[in-house]
Amino acid sequence: MKRLFRYLIIIYLLSPAVKVNGQDSLDSASVLLETLFSRLTDNYDDNSRVQIYDSINRVIDWYVTTDTVFNHKFDNLRYLGQITSPDSTLKIVTWNAVLRSNPGKYYCYIIRKDEKGKKNKINFLSARYNDAPIKKDTTYTGSDWYGALYYDMRPCIDRDKMFWIVLGIDFGNPLITKKIIDVMEFTGDGTVIFGRKWFADGDTYSYRAVMEYAVTASMSLRFTSDKSIVFDHLVPIRPSPNNNRQYCGPDYSTDSYDFEKGKWILKINVDARNRE
Repeated sequence: MKRLFRYLIIIYLLSPAVKVNGQDSLDSASVLLETLFSRLTDNYDDNSRVQIYDSINRVIDWYVTTDTVFNHKFDNLRYLGQITSPDSTLKIVTWNAVLRSNPGKYYCYIIRKDEKGKKNKINFLSARYNDAPIKKDTTYTGSDWYGALYYDMRPCIDRDKMFWIVLGIDFGNPLITKKIIDVMEFTGDGTVIFGRKWFADGDTYSYRAVMEYAVTASMSLRFTSDKSIVFDHLVPIRPSPNNNRQYCGPDYSTDSYDFEKGKWILKINVDARNRE
């Protein structure tokens, strides 16, 4: 424990120095983050792990404010999510704190390039792991964000307004993995809003699409274009009361959401090969 404490003191002292020398700063930050994430593979108690995550947060907190954040990516960091929009005007950085005896936590930075060349606009979100269902009948903001790791996004323009479709994954329930298709937009004062009543399943409309399945299963959810998202169709792996999602998995058929006439329309049993 004393060794870990000394190690974290060194990290704390080095972190300000990371801010000084341009590319050298990014290289130092890369090595620092790789070392910190690798330390988490050791069986530390939660207090020690929280200290390491705090050090990671300090480095990322600096990184997202740099002028090169849209031109740079940490290629060596497996546990840090980094996605940039096709036009390089929006970047999302996410990661999660995994603890032994306490709920984990999600961290998310959303960085937007200012149109007038001023400082980038940054939204910081955090949320503890939550095993409750993600609501599909409401919007979320940064203050009540459900928490997820986002791994892809595409722009979606409707009536001359810009929205972003984001794909995410949530490990907050120990028995059920959730994958999410959500809509992200920003208000005039910079508030981030998740959800829009765009997802149509017949006559039923939802603010987002959420797929829940067994943690032992694997499900694909991906864009095939800016206006098409394909994903594995989920069915019960074995009979269960109330269609319990912890017993669901893919059946090797494919469904999709397609953006048509201002809505994302659910289509069942599509041929994903024709979407490539």
